Amino acid sequence: MRRVAAILIGSSLLGVAATTADAQSLERNAEAYQRAIAASERTLQAWLSDADAKTTLMPDRVDGTARVATPHNFAADLYPYLILTARLTDPALYEGRMMEMLRNEVRYMTVDGSVPGNRDLLTGTLGPASLFGAGEYAKDGLITVTELLGRTPWFHRMADMIADAMDRAPVTTKWGRLPAADGELNGDFLQVLVRLSTMTGDPRYLAWARGIADAYVEEVLPGNFGVPSTKWDFAAHSGEPQLRLRDHGNELVVGLTLLYALESDLKSDRAARYGAAVKTMLDRILLSANADGMLYNQVDAQTLKPSDETLSDNWGYVYGAVYTYYQVTGDVAYRDAVRRVLTQLPKYRKHVWEPRAASANLPLGSFDGYADAIESAIYLVNREPVPEALDWIESETAVMLAMQRPDGHLEDWYGEGNFNRTLLLWALMKSQGVMPAEKAPGLRLGAVRQGDALRVFVGGVDSVRLQLDIARHRRVINLARNYVRLNEFPEWFIVEPTWLYRVSGSGTSPRLRLGAELMQGERFTAGEWTITPIGPPPYGTRAIEP
Repeated sequence: MRRVAAILIGSSLLGVAATTADAQSLERNAEAYQRAIAASERTLQAWLSDADAKTTLMPDRVDGTARVATPHNFAADLYPYLILTARLTDPALYEGRMMEMLRNEVRYMTVDGSVPGNRDLLTGTLGPASLFGAGEYAKDGLITVTELLGRTPWFHRMADMIADAMDRAPVTTKWGRLPAADGELNGDFLQVLVRLSTMTGDPRYLAWARGIADAYVEEVLPGNFGVPSTKWDFAAHSGEPQLRLRDHGNELVVGLTLLYALESDLKSDRAARYGAAVKTMLDRILLSANADGMLYNQVDAQTLKPSDETLSDNWGYVYGAVYTYYQVTGDVAYRDAVRRVLTQLPKYRKHVWEPRAASANLPLGSFDGYADAIESAIYLVNREPVPEALDWIESETAVMLAMQRPDGHLEDWYGEGNFNRTLLLWALMKSQGVMPAEKAPGLRLGAVRQGDALRVFVGGVDSVRLQLDIARHRRVINLARNYVRLNEFPEWFIVEPTWLYRVSGSGTSPRLRLGAELMQGERFTAGEWTITPIGPPPYGTRAIEP
């Protein structure tokens, strides 16, 4: 017979019986979590079997083409999400093979300072230092590991690599040296520099971020009709009058908006100037959208007419910037824009996000388009749980899951890391950020909020040690507010380290725990549990019973 226990958070909910609907939601979430984790683990094992025997590194592709490991593909889009999959499924693998891979990435791929280059795994040849590789590795990979896991060795790899890359920035401007002439790489660095600035307090990172932003706010945006140019010549003071709104182009939009949020919190003299530029930029982007608010891959910067009419699977990356602007200013028009596009998502069931990949073998296009579009929605429903969007996430995740082959691969290229990324985002949404602290094969883990409390279902194992989440935007990234951030792992249910919580379940004696204990790990047996906050200290002399 299944044992049942309950975790409630919030004394007002003690003794409240779980409804049938709540219990069904818990178990559905637990089944979804198990599906997502199992699929992610299949991808992890498939790539581990394809790793290079000498270096343990992985090639960008396993489709019979050249075996090359690059920082902008393997290291940016694959390796980080295998790290996170290992952390959730097999901590020994995470601490062993994944850490060995970091040592070998540093050993075999570093070229100049901490800047990496491409490595041919067949010949052992190492290519030149790649600032593009450094920027992509940091923004798409290392920052994501840091957002979820904090100051691991991967954080320090990122901090040193970005500093060394900026010291070697090749593009001369009146505002300092920039990493590149294009919005993609400058945006990559800008997104990472903002977070390194708040995490380290090192003034170099903020100075570098401001140099990039000043160049765009004072020259590129005014010279390109208020929006970033795909490529800009800082010597000729002119550029390509195009605005790219999918990846490899939207990075500057996201990075500049995040820096504006930081400058606003710092009450700096740049805040007003950046804010005006960001408003114009976002307003013009929203004007370029289709009737449902969906964004095109690329538009003419002056006319805003699409030069590529394919819809961007990264629409939510840009709408994350729109929502961040709302969080800073309180202007509800920008929140409304986000909610509008979320309500229209049911029109885009089984949408072919990457039609160039559509074929007899891939009639719905690449899984990668689904991965990015679902990721987009998850960032936003974390802040605005629009029912239509939540339903759409479920239907489209089922489509993406069906694209995986029995061998664990999907299309035999590094982008399969994005499949794992989105499934892990979905899994942690289903568990409300609760994750195992030990290996637990077959774990079914689901959670739902009930007022201030959290109800958690544990199944598939006799017991498991679980960790609850904290306000990582504040305690890890050191941001004043939980701004939408590309490559974040959203916070769902969080505990405060110095608060007391009541942990209770049927058939067990309630126990008191500090939030700090719950974030380190607490053991739960199979069944339903409830975690309830007692409230913030000080508690004084009032009696608190477990």
